[in-house]
Amino acid sequence: MMRNDKKMTKQMTMRSMLTISDLQGGIYFLLVLLLLVLAVHPEARGARLKDLAAIKGVRVNQLMGYGLVVGLNGTGDKSRTQFTNQALANMMNRLGLHVTDSEMNVKNVAAVMVTGDLPPFVRNGSKIDITVSSVGDATSLEGGTLLRTVLRGTDGNVYAVAQGPLALGGYGASGEAGSVTKNHLLTARMTRGATVEREVPLRLNGRETLTLALFNPDFTTARRIHSAINAFAGAEVAKIADSGTLLINIPESRQYGVPAFIADIESLEVVPDMCAKIVVNEKTGTVVIGENVRISTVAISHGNLSITVEETEQVSQPAPFSEGETVIVPQTSISVEEDKSNVILMPEGPTIGHLVRALNAIGVSPRDLISIFQSIKAAGALQAELQII
Repeated sequence: MMRNDKKMTKQMTMRSMLTISDLQGGIYFLLVLLLLVLAVHPEARGARLKDLAAIKGVRVNQLMGYGLVVGLNGTGDKSRTQFTNQALANMMNRLGLHVTDSEMNVKNVAAVMVTGDLPPFVRNGSKIDITVSSVGDATSLEGGTLLRTVLRGTDGNVYAVAQGPLALGGYGASGEAGSVTKNHLLTARMTRGATVEREVPLRLNGRETLTLALFNPDFTTARRIHSAINAFAGAEVAKIADSGTLLINIPESRQYGVPAFIADIESLEVVPDMCAKIVVNEKTGTVVIGENVRISTVAISHGNLSITVEETEQVSQPAPFSEGETVIVPQTSISVEEDKSNVILMPEGPTIGHLVRALNAIGVSPRDLISIFQSIKAAGALQAELQII
């Protein structure tokens, strides 16, 4: 009986050892598999090509038109707004009612400018969004309806027609002693408020070349895009024209599938390069430091000087029954306080983190940074462009 118990105990121990061994082997296999996955799919640091450049000709076109908004509750343009009265009179004459602008004295009509963007490849009958803005002295466009307004492009042709009720997203009410207003009442948004009547001709299939325009021209970025496209195509199809333009020769096998070819190359990831720049907004105290900013070794001492001037008035009265006068004698107290500042040695830092930590060490505020960067730039130690906006 004792031998059987020892045998069973030995078998259970061996099974436990096998279970632990199998578990350790499984964990090791998962770790190896994870490392292989990370090696095959490294973390992407680049930006998509479609976010760095655009195909020449594939662009948005701006549209604009002049129109009238009617149905306002006494909040329209006043009678002294002559162009509103003239436009209303012209519209009435086209409808067969013969009136002159001098006979117009209405308060429920407002002159507006209608603007919108015509996307590329949009077709006849499609709807686009528009913005309606008052150009007269109307007080509100709430409850108004835009009459038929033609929208023209820069070439003078009509590309869309807009009409319909306005949506302001706010309200306003006023009386003789006060008023209340929510949001802006002189600009309205019309979602799908205009109908496209003319298409912008643009053909892609059959083209042999494409022109790629960078949003931020840079020779290094253009070179990286050039390498990425050629590596994808497996041939020298892209050529750099300048820092902001690349010429792409479409492979013959893809010339009748150009949209698919564009979709393939615009998903390529490229790490864009950027120049060393510090942007300073003195109005808001905002400081933006670029990644490539470098500062040569320099010593900085920064402190604040505070001067406080206090004035108190004391009354000087003459003795009783003396013929003196009561006068006010001002008492002025001036105090000067200068913050103690230590001189800090800022070594040449390889990263933006070194720069930030060094500046934080002397406890500077955003507005102090503006003065410090201007002084470092004047000393010739700032290896970056300092742009003040």
